[in-house]
Amino acid sequence: MEIQLIIIIFSILLSAFFSGMEIAFISANKMHIELEKKKAGFLSKTLTKLTEKPSKFITTMLVGNNIALVVYGYFMGELLMPFLKPYLANDFFILLVQTLISTLIILVTAEFLPKAIFRIFANEALKIFAIPAYIFFLLFYVISDFIMFISDFVLRVFFNTKEDNAQLAFTKAELGNYINEQLEISDEKVDSEIQIFRNALDFHNVRAREAMIPRTDIVAIDVKDSIKNLKNLFIETGLSRIIVYKNSLDDVIGYIHAFELYKNPKSIRSILLPIDSVPETMMINHILNELTKKQKSISIVIDEYGGTSGLITIEDIIEELFGDIEDEHDSTELLENIINDNVFEFSGRLEVDYINETYNLSLPKDDAYETIGGLIVDKTESIPQQGEIIEIDNFQFTIIKVSSSKIEDINLKVLAEKD
Repeated sequence: MEIQLIIIIFSILLSAFFSGMEIAFISANKMHIELEKKKAGFLSKTLTKLTEKPSKFITTMLVGNNIALVVYGYFMGELLMPFLKPYLANDFFILLVQTLISTLIILVTAEFLPKAIFRIFANEALKIFAIPAYIFFLLFYVISDFIMFISDFVLRVFFNTKEDNAQLAFTKAELGNYINEQLEISDEKVDSEIQIFRNALDFHNVRAREAMIPRTDIVAIDVKDSIKNLKNLFIETGLSRIIVYKNSLDDVIGYIHAFELYKNPKSIRSILLPIDSVPETMMINHILNELTKKQKSISIVIDEYGGTSGLITIEDIIEELFGDIEDEHDSTELLENIINDNVFEFSGRLEVDYINETYNLSLPKDDAYETIGGLIVDKTESIPQQGEIIEIDNFQFTIIKVSSSKIEDINLKVLAEKD
């Protein structure tokens, strides 16, 4: 009885090990593995051997897991038999109960739990258990080779495909994750070159609505307005380009560059320059390509209903890579104050992602909004009054300043997490 129990426990541990290592190998950051392999020492050599042929490593883990399960199944049946026989006369029901009990135990202890744990700590698990995994890799070398030969033969003959001998490779997402992991454990300030590199990795995932100048901040003029008013608008705003619309901002028909005023025009329409429109869901790298091809520097961003959502320029797109660039649109500095460790003052126009990253907060994110003002409006489904206090998750928002159409400034307090 004791020997049976020891063998069962040992086989469960082995099965958990093989299942966990399989999922750790699949889930581990490939960039992390490659850098570990470059280091000197026995561990790096072991990782190199294990990752030379990914399919062989997976095969070895599956072979080991199946052997452990066979041993477990046999001895578990022997262990349960004396307990079940007095209550179940039919051999079929004895086998059924044995199978149910054995399966339940193995699923929890050797499948679900180890796979969940090894997936979370994939990089660490792969390093810690690399040497025992390599021992089993050598033990099952011949069996794994034979199984791979059979599988390769079946794939080649019946499915006209070859074995996948692809080498371990890391993706752009894994590279970004590795950089973020290293920055999290470092207390040093993020270097500008590193920040640009991080921005470049995310560049292809940024949509127009995340980089645009919002509709409420667009300076525009009606095409029927006078040249005198246009000149005054250029002087008052200091802008070099002004959007022109017909009747409403949802019907933008072009823009005017300040240089056009030197032509002494009689009407706004006579110096009107064409402007393209892009959907707010379009990726900014595609917008940059389009603007470059057409030798344009500005586009109107439209929403799903065809209305004007905002304005995007090449400068806005470049800022996503290199950070803020001071220009004519950036004359107003957004409110951004730290009162104490748990209290802040922010402009409603600051992006949620920026606040979370800069101040190590965890404001809720959603595709429905980009800014902290948008977050409050989305959750309350209204524009709150000045002085109103709103609680969202473990954050308390006090509205400092509000206009008829948007939240200008807020006070943010981090509350203690609720049980």
